[in-house]
Amino acid sequence: MRTEMLRKTALTAAGLAFAGGAIAGPITAAYAIAEQQPSTSVTTDRKHGERELGVRYEAQPNFYYCGPAAARNALSVQGKEIDMDAVAEEMGTTEAGTDSINDITPVLNKETGKDVYRSVEIPGSLADEKQTDKLRADIVEAVDEGRAVVANIAGTATDIDGGVHSFEGGHYISVVGYRDGGETVKIADSANPDTASYWITTEALADWIATRGYAA
Repeated sequence: MRTEMLRKTALTAAGLAFAGGAIAGPITAAYAIAEQQPSTSVTTDRKHGERELGVRYEAQPNFYYCGPAAARNALSVQGKEIDMDAVAEEMGTTEAGTDSINDITPVLNKETGKDVYRSVEIPGSLADEKQTDKLRADIVEAVDEGRAVVANIAGTATDIDGGVHSFEGGHYISVVGYRDGGETVKIADSANPDTASYWITTEALADWIATRGYAA
């Protein structure tokens, strides 16, 4: 059942400009067109505790399609070709964004099988140790099964290379790999093809998801 926190509008930084909210990060990032810079990685399992899934990446075509784009990129690791417009209609996506991770999960299950994905909430303002451990375990399990995780995030996070990613009004991303036994995870981010992927600690990701949720 949805919580009020998970009903928060999921907008990219550019979407905040539309909504009149505070902007953190370049507005132009979210307007990247899918064809500009597609990227592909190869599924790997190089050693114990490390795995990446191959993503046929596409950037979101407008400021409010982060939910459909995250789902599309997540499902691409299973070789599925998903039309973002059709997925957006299923999710109820509008120019206000996609309301909740609970709108994403049914679409993922429609493509992968009943109850394969489930929504998990992190309702507090920060994730606690138990919630972070669960997120880590959920990501490792999903990726080991060949599935990406979709996360609804909000606020600002810093990746392991010092890159800052800010979506104060909310955003959706895909988690497509892990290393160090799940201590760090790989993100596929549809907002900007110039930063299509990056690594972030699972602890930082858990706090980024806080007040919202993820599908794993």
